[in-house]
Amino acid sequence: MDAMILAAGLGTRLRPLTNHTPKALVEVDGVPMLERVARRLLASGADRVLVNVAHLGEQVEAYVQDAGWQTGAGEGVEVVVSHEPEGPLETGGGIKKAAGFFRRTEPFLVHNADILTSVDLGALWAQQTATPQAFATLAVAPAETDRYLLVDDGGLLGYAYGGEEHTKREASGEVRRVDFCGAQACAPKLLDELLAVEDDKFSVMTTYLRLAATPGAVRVFEGDPANRFLDVGTPERLEEATDAVARGEFE
Repeated sequence: MDAMILAAGLGTRLRPLTNHTPKALVEVDGVPMLERVARRLLASGADRVLVNVAHLGEQVEAYVQDAGWQTGAGEGVEVVVSHEPEGPLETGGGIKKAAGFFRRTEPFLVHNADILTSVDLGALWAQQTATPQAFATLAVAPAETDRYLLVDDGGLLGYAYGGEEHTKREASGEVRRVDFCGAQACAPKLLDELLAVEDDKFSVMTTYLRLAATPGAVRVFEGDPANRFLDVGTPERLEEATDAVARGEFE
């Protein structure tokens, strides 16, 4: 299985820490976030890891080349680095730029480098594999912000910004309000959708919301028990993440 770690972010909210350390290599309880995410992806079945880099990318590239990652079976892992020399291309642009590196033989996982989650990544991938008609399956958690996603029995339905809700189609079943956890399982055909976008820099969520007009095109994985996640994007969240890991709440 291919897995991509989105590691090109600038980490502006973590400055001055990220002036000299890329956000993906910021440590939580002594372990870089990139390493934490990679370990979980490899434990879920990934045997090939793609990492995109931009800000201080040479540090990230050096780290992944020397990481010595292994699969759950103890085999070596191929690591591919996708460079974004003009600056971060956001989530959609980053996957688009790396599209030629994917093997396209089965669904692949994509995970933000700056997010801790409780998501069962193997189960997330399995759900996408079982629903090949879907372009992607998004790991989500109960909403805690006013910028959330709307989902129903058909998967992704719409979004809210500032509490104002927008839907892409008529709802089917119970409408739920959720936050995206930063982990997703994607069908190879999603790459063609991203390659068709004219912009080089864009959020993958814009593509998902366009596809959401068709029921079942973008599924969601809510977890049982419900997924939890923590965005390690500010000094306060970094401190919170360190405490949560020490308590055993996240790996």
